[in-house]
Amino acid sequence: MDLMEKITNLAKRRGFVFAGSEIYGGLANSWDYGPLGVELKKNIKDEWWNRFVRQRTDMVGIDAALVMSPKVWEASGHVKQFADPLVECKKCHERFRADSLESLGTGSIDGKCPSCGGELGEARQFNLLFKTFLGATEDAQSQAYLRGELAQGMFVDFPAVAQTMRRRLPFGIAAQGRVFRNEITPGNFIFRTREFDLMEFEYFVREVEWEKHFEYWLEEMHAWLAHCGVKKEHYYVKDIEDGERAHYSKRTIDIEYDYPFGRKELYGLAYRTDFDLKNHMEASGRDMRYTDPETSEKFLPHVIEPTFGLDRTVLVAMLEAYHEDEAPTAEEGEKEVRVVMKFPYWMAPYKAAVLPLSKKEELAKIAEPLYAELRKAFMCDYDETQSIGKRYRRQDEIGTPFCITLDFETINDNAVTVRDRDTMAQERIQIADVKDYILKKLAV
Repeated sequence: MDLMEKITNLAKRRGFVFAGSEIYGGLANSWDYGPLGVELKKNIKDEWWNRFVRQRTDMVGIDAALVMSPKVWEASGHVKQFADPLVECKKCHERFRADSLESLGTGSIDGKCPSCGGELGEARQFNLLFKTFLGATEDAQSQAYLRGELAQGMFVDFPAVAQTMRRRLPFGIAAQGRVFRNEITPGNFIFRTREFDLMEFEYFVREVEWEKHFEYWLEEMHAWLAHCGVKKEHYYVKDIEDGERAHYSKRTIDIEYDYPFGRKELYGLAYRTDFDLKNHMEASGRDMRYTDPETSEKFLPHVIEPTFGLDRTVLVAMLEAYHEDEAPTAEEGEKEVRVVMKFPYWMAPYKAAVLPLSKKEELAKIAEPLYAELRKAFMCDYDETQSIGKRYRRQDEIGTPFCITLDFETINDNAVTVRDRDTMAQERIQIADVKDYILKKLAV
C-alpha cells in the first residue's frame, strides 16, 4: 500500500475526510471534511490569518461575495482566457486535461485514451468559470459566475479599503474562502477538486519596488512551509516561463511538492503588475488610483500575489505528518507497527485526550471535570473504551500530542500520567497543573 492510499484510508477511518454524497454513490472529486478534518483545516486557516493579517500592520482582510457582477470577470480576462486545454475520447467520450497527458502535441493528442484505448480528439480550450443565473429567469441577461479566484474581490474593493483604512503603500488585502473551477479533475484525493479553499493576499507596491517585495514574500512562504512541518527537501521552486504564465502575470513562481503521484503545484507567487486595477478602472470608469498622502501623487499600484491552497496544505500536512514505527505489545518480545500523525502541536485537531483507566464512577468523577476544564482552553478528546494501549494507538493515529491517563492511584494522590505522542515518554503531574503544563508545551 503506497503512502497516498494509506492517507486516504486513514482520513476516512478516523474522520478527517469522507467521500462527498457517498450514500448516493458519490460525486467525482467531491469530498467532505469530517469532525477531525474540519478542526485540522480550521487550525491551518486560523494560524495563517494570525500570521499574515492580525500580527502585521501592513495587512487588512476582507470577505467578498461568492457571486460578483459578470462585468468583473469580463474585465479581468477570465471570461475569454481562464481556460484549460481539454481532449475527449471519441469512443468512450471521457474527457481529460490535455496538459496532464504526456503525449500532448502541438494541436492534437498523439495517443490513445487512458481509459479505453480509443482515439483522442484534438485539444480545445475549456473555460473554467462556473456559470449560474441570478433571479427567476435563465437567460443571457441573468447569467453570472461563481468566483474562480479570490483576487478579484480584493481588486474591486481596493479603492474602498484604501480610503477607509488609510494604509500607506506597501500594504496588502487578504482573503480566505471557497472558489469554483469547472475543470477536468484527475483525482488524487483532495489535490484537485472543482470547489476548494484558497488563502491569499494582494500586496500593493510601487512598480520600482516589485522585485524586492517579490523576493520578500517568497521567503515568507518558505517560512510558512517550515512552520507547517514541511521538509525543505520535499518541495521545489519553479520559475514559470513566458507563454506558460497566466495572462495577468509578468513573473510567476510555483512552489511544487513531491506528492506520491508526482511533483505538482502546492502554492504560487505571481507579479500581476497593475493589470487588474487598470482593467477595472477602464471597464468601470471608476478611479482606481492610489493617492500618496505626502506628495498627492496619483498612480496605480502594482501587485504581488502569494496564493496558498488550503486543501493542498491539509493534504501536504497529512503526508508530512504520517509516520510508522515499531511499538512493543502486551506480548513479551513482540512488536507492532504504530501509525503516528506527527502534526505540529498548533495544527493537531485534538491537543490532548483524557483517558480514565476504568469506567468506574470513582475515576469518572475526577476525569469528567478535568475534561470539561481542558476543553475551555483547547480541543480535547475523552476516551474510556478498550485497553489503554489501544486508546494510545487511536490518539497517535489522529495526531493528539498528549494523552492524560487517570489510574486508581489518582484517587489518592490527585496526579495523572501525561504521555508524549512523539517520544512516548510519561510524566506524573498533579491534576491542578495539567492545563498549564500542556499550554506551556503547546507554546513551544
